Amino acid sequence: MRIAVVTPRFALTGVPLAQIRFARALARRGHSVKVIVGFVDPAYELPKPADIEIEVWGLPKVRSMLLPLVHYLRTEKPDVVFSAEDHLNTVTLIAALVSRTKAKISGSSRVTPFDTYSNTLFTKRWVLKHLTRLMMRRADALTCVSKDMVDQYKRIFRNPPHVCVYNIVDDANSRARMDELVEHPWLADKSVPILIAAGRLAPWKGFGDLIEAVALLSDSRSIRLMILGDGPQRHELERLVDACGVRDCVELVGYVENPLKYFSRADVFVLSSLLEGLPNVLVEAMMCGCTPVATDCPTGPREVLQDGKYGYLVPVRDPAAMAAAIAKALDEPIPAERLAEAVTPFEEQRIIDEHFRLLGLPQ
Repeated sequence: MRIAVVTPRFALTGVPLAQIRFARALARRGHSVKVIVGFVDPAYELPKPADIEIEVWGLPKVRSMLLPLVHYLRTEKPDVVFSAEDHLNTVTLIAALVSRTKAKISGSSRVTPFDTYSNTLFTKRWVLKHLTRLMMRRADALTCVSKDMVDQYKRIFRNPPHVCVYNIVDDANSRARMDELVEHPWLADKSVPILIAAGRLAPWKGFGDLIEAVALLSDSRSIRLMILGDGPQRHELERLVDACGVRDCVELVGYVENPLKYFSRADVFVLSSLLEGLPNVLVEAMMCGCTPVATDCPTGPREVLQDGKYGYLVPVRDPAAMAAAIAKALDEPIPAERLAEAVTPFEEQRIIDEHFRLLGLPQ
């Protein structure tokens, strides 16, 4: 089949990386796959895997992708289109109607609808809500990346068709990247436990709470924390590291191309977020053997950790509780076989099979 995987913007965030991973999984099944990217953030370089075609349109606004999508659907006639994020999902469905394409359309929602839609009359989010409601009937499948998010859509829309299908996290490419070499003195010294976290250095990731938790814990035991990622809060977090007196045991590593090789050499992964969609990075860390500690934020961590079966949950914005959970994770790590069990819902073949089942496509 000819399949298009569409994403609005490429930066080093979960959605576009997940779309590329999804596209590569489709290609491994023998399909002809094109990834369409609306815009590439100039600060980042778009990866170019050999097994898929990637086309960049240079359009920073999602709405400006409408006419190019209509043209693409009319001329290239894909059999299936997978889009991600609500603004783009709606634009893709409008393009499908205008072009009269026979392609099956699947749209995936990745963030809470409470941040996407509004009941305030004539605002952009109010207009989007009503457009989305009108366009839903054209979709062959609408999915969310967590069960909690499906429940949220039921509170926003009456009888929405959304169902949960997770992102692919566990695939052959990721497994291979876990074993890549990494040079860092902390990771070579196994005498001190390594805590690791990763994500954009932005307020909603809660890294300030994590640094404070490490400051509390470092009074009673030797630990080291590595935070992978970059973002607008970097200087503020650096100042907090100094203010808490933990410069010798906390490092803001910055952007790394392959975080999996760091995860596979760490002891505990900490997700300190205030909110999430479905935290792929949490599943990646578990796949790499890290015992997880995660805030019980909306949405995803409680679902991924199955109410604490596969890791330790703590309240949001509670550094003391986080410190206690990290200590327990170090003393009582989750067994490897239980972590492997936790990752099975995110396996490549399972996710592709579910998407094809929803679209009525042959497996």
